[in-house]
Amino acid sequence: MAALLRDAINPNLVQTLEGTPAVMHGGPFANIAHGCNSVRATRLALKLADYCITEAGFGSDLGAEKFMDIKCRMAGLAPDCVVVVATVRALKYNGGVPKTELSAENVEALEKGIVNLKAHVENMHKFGVPVVVAINRFGTDTDRELEVIDRCCKELDVSYALSEVFAKGGEGGMDLAQTVCNVIEKCQDSESHFAPIYPDEAPVEEKIQAVAKNIYGADGVIFTNQAAKSLKEIKVLGGDKMPVCIAKTQYSLSDDPMLLGRPRGFSITIRDLKLSAGAGFVVAYAGDIMTMPGLPKVPAAEKIDVDQQSVIHGLF
Repeated sequence: MAALLRDAINPNLVQTLEGTPAVMHGGPFANIAHGCNSVRATRLALKLADYCITEAGFGSDLGAEKFMDIKCRMAGLAPDCVVVVATVRALKYNGGVPKTELSAENVEALEKGIVNLKAHVENMHKFGVPVVVAINRFGTDTDRELEVIDRCCKELDVSYALSEVFAKGGEGGMDLAQTVCNVIEKCQDSESHFAPIYPDEAPVEEKIQAVAKNIYGADGVIFTNQAAKSLKEIKVLGGDKMPVCIAKTQYSLSDDPMLLGRPRGFSITIRDLKLSAGAGFVVAYAGDIMTMPGLPKVPAAEKIDVDQQSVIHGLF
């Protein structure tokens, strides 16, 4: 714990192999926590550059929703643009293709699974922020498959660009960077319409319903007896007006990891809730999800220590 906490209060300014600055501070998994870096890190980054990009973990139904509804609300931030990252492979998976067959061209499956991308883009527009789609290009993506992406983005009236950073380094991200800058500059003079999905004063259960219906596409929310009991306790403790952080599977827009694409006709089940008073939000547990990331039989922490001179050992 000493190794973890010694410098934990300070954001860590690092650089990529090509010298691009990046601020590292926090970043818990968005399927079980808020899924983005700290307010302190973002405010620091905003002072260091003309453009600041915050990564929000997992899908827009998790990381981006929590970034908007929790972090931006509590920090008074208003994003200028949202970049939704997708891959042809992931969209084919949402179209029913097994993971072992994702490298083969399958336009039919892509056209079926692309409803997932449409859902994420439409959800982000609900926050009143312009959207850019970034397609992380794989070597196995074909021209016919990329044409499907092109048609989809035109139907959604959103700008998009291919990102080939993995293969080409910074040069492979130039088109995407320019596209994002163009969209921001185009909207710069217009009044910002950013707003969270739910108001501060809404009760916790209404906030959960707002996220479930507007972002997940659920018909409604089912609260178990344990969840109802926890709700009463949270209200007594004064947590009713806090934002909600829903712990949910990252594999589906629903709380069932097997429901791919854009599920319809389902409900979200909240089995319990917990007040995270220090963090400033209420955690709602949706479905069967483990809230602690899996660890190996011998965790790396067992080799980490701090000596009498405050030097950390065992990190590498």
